[in-house]
Amino acid sequence: MAEIGPNTRLRTSPFYEATVMEGVTAFSPYNKMLMPVSYGDPAGEYGRLLNGVSLWDVGVQRQVQIEGPDAARLTQILCVRDMSNCFINQGKYVPMCDHQGALLNDPVVLKLDDNLFWLSIADNNMLMWARGIAAERGFDVKVTEPDVSPLAVQGPKAEDVVAAVFGDWVRTLKFFWFADAQIENIPLKIARSGYSKQGGFELYLCDGSRGTDLWNIMREAGAPWGIGPGNPSPVERIESGLLSYGGDTDNDTNPFEVRLDRYVNLDLDDEVIGIRALRRIREEGPKRHQLGVVLDDATPVPGHAIWYDVTADGRKVGSMTNGCWSPRLEALIGFVLISRDCKPGDRVEVLKHGTLMPGTLRELPFI
Repeated sequence: MAEIGPNTRLRTSPFYEATVMEGVTAFSPYNKMLMPVSYGDPAGEYGRLLNGVSLWDVGVQRQVQIEGPDAARLTQILCVRDMSNCFINQGKYVPMCDHQGALLNDPVVLKLDDNLFWLSIADNNMLMWARGIAAERGFDVKVTEPDVSPLAVQGPKAEDVVAAVFGDWVRTLKFFWFADAQIENIPLKIARSGYSKQGGFELYLCDGSRGTDLWNIMREAGAPWGIGPGNPSPVERIESGLLSYGGDTDNDTNPFEVRLDRYVNLDLDDEVIGIRALRRIREEGPKRHQLGVVLDDATPVPGHAIWYDVTADGRKVGSMTNGCWSPRLEALIGFVLISRDCKPGDRVEVLKHGTLMPGTLRELPFI
């Protein structure tokens, strides 16, 4: 069997060996790392997430650490959401944009101290972006990638599993808040967060040498609840209306087009990157918006993560950016990034492999 040799261009996470032992069958590149995306049982992995508890290696969710006297100012300049009311041990979901207002990333920003922040990023090189902005503006900060790798515990039974390991105090954590913890001398931070709508936690491992140990601790503790390996489910996230940066966005997508309006504060200082462009876009009106589509053909088929043209009355009006068979809706569904002229209830056609597939637009989320 051919193997991909670990190197600086495509690294493995601290949980890699554990996922191999679990029988991982497929990886995908993400942030120049290997992310497990299947263990060979899609229905079982989906079922555990919806009805039980699932353990995910999401070490690919890298942290950009900003530390120093100007850390808070640089963090705000990078984010188009107001960070002035963010408390220590609180996280916030934040759009990051370029100077034209196009979305560069949508991290969770974690405030560890007044002069210390982590950007828990999606798939794009925000380390170099932050370093470049800091240097260009002469800020007194140090921007690094720390030895921090999240392990997600997701699903309706996730809270019971995490509480069994760390104590019932974790039940009091509010969404996107986090706290320090330790188990068997493994340092970590526990956050109530994760890339699903089923509830759960992310354990930010702060010692990369202990990845297998932490995995095994959670695996053993979760056995009474039927824990098993999984990954960020493309089906569940589409059903739940969760945005995938880079999957549902292109180089020109702005936050208003992909339902991130409430995370943008247009009254921020002009030095915030992209804020002036976003004011102009808001005034002129975004040209596209993100909706759902339900296709007429209800035949269960594998999903897709490539873009297909969407037409209405014979003209292209946008793109279908993802798709899946939804077991809960018993339908083929997906997101479209489409002209503002198109509304929920409109009929469209998706051009997939030369075949026009009719469907109906609808609001997101599906569930």
